[in-house]
Amino acid sequence: MIEFKNRKAQHDYFFIQEIEAGIVLKGTEIKSIRLGKLNFKDSYAKIDDGEIWLYNLHISPYEKTTYFNHEPTRKRKLLLHRREIKKLRNKVEIDGMTLVPSMIYINEKSKCKVMIALAKGKKSYDKRETIKKRDEERA
Repeated sequence: MIEFKNRKAQHDYFFIQEIEAGIVLKGTEIKSIRLGKLNFKDSYAKIDDGEIWLYNLHISPYEKTTYFNHEPTRKRKLLLHRREIKKLRNKVEIDGMTLVPSMIYINEKSKCKVMIALAKGKKSYDKRETIKKRDEERA
């Protein structure tokens, strides 16, 4: 199993709940993900018209293709059930939480999955406490 974690999001947010979702990809995108050519910087998920979309996930173009390549930061559709999307919409709209991709992995069946975290932002003093705990664990 190949997995890539969004460590920056773990530093910036408290994860309340994590949900596994499928992602709609093109052929060259999955090849780039298998090579590890992705970047989570500034990526987030948003609910539009009853569908959930992943924005700003940078998947580098696959080098061995010609003109069938993909756009690196296009929006990508996530696959969830309607009732799950409704629950997430209520949490985002009412409680003011954020949807952040916490991990992308390829499972045993060679399907690419995204873990979407329902997250709440950390204050600067919370970030300092996280760094302090991490340093204590290292020692």
